[in-house]
Amino acid sequence: MKNPIALAALLFAASLAHADEVQVAVAANFTAPAQKIAAQFEKDTGHVAKLSFGATGKFYAQITNGAPFEVLLSADDETPAKLEKEGQAAPGTRFTYAIGTLVLWSAQPGVVDAQGAVLKSGHFERLSIANPKTAPYGAAAVETMKALGVFDAVTPKLVQGENIAQAYQFVATGNAPLGFVALSQVFEDGALKGGSAWIVPAKLHQPIRQDAVVLAKGAANPAAKAWLAYLKSDKALAVIRAYGYQVAP
Repeated sequence: MKNPIALAALLFAASLAHADEVQVAVAANFTAPAQKIAAQFEKDTGHVAKLSFGATGKFYAQITNGAPFEVLLSADDETPAKLEKEGQAAPGTRFTYAIGTLVLWSAQPGVVDAQGAVLKSGHFERLSIANPKTAPYGAAAVETMKALGVFDAVTPKLVQGENIAQAYQFVATGNAPLGFVALSQVFEDGALKGGSAWIVPAKLHQPIRQDAVVLAKGAANPAAKAWLAYLKSDKALAVIRAYGYQVAP
């Protein structure tokens, strides 16, 4: 009878022999959860997810210009739908993997109150946001300020990051005392990691539905389909929720 340990090792080696890599473009706000999920994905499937992080608008431009991405994890639901319509994505693969939450955050305790009244007080020198033209969280920040009637007053104080990661860095390094960032950047395992924050009510902006889709270049790659399937697994969903995202029903 064969040694069960040797047999298990043989089966694992065989699975790795059929493992593939997948090139994944990931919205900057999803950096931390994507890294955790990718590590578990490789452990569980043998496939390797090569992650690139950035602004959704820039990814769209790169994809339409021939970039080798095989899967897009977008910060919105419009870009994947547009790519699908344009023949740049595999039909029937698009789904909402997370619903994002916008937060007004400061790295310092006591700066941002629980109602976000600091925005109306104007008692700050700079306010960081992501570029609203390329980053959905930046667009949501503008919608929020307009809904609160403070946009015109704070416009001279705005500093724009290229994406939500840079907007976060401006605040984390103290270059801006506060800013609109993704809750996932400052929240983990059910708690704020530091500083002070106001979670923006969802009614103040359009829902930040984040869709994933297999791109045309990944249509024949088993690892691309496996990656999207893994995003729907209980393990991945637990990570997504731990970073403050909602999950679509």
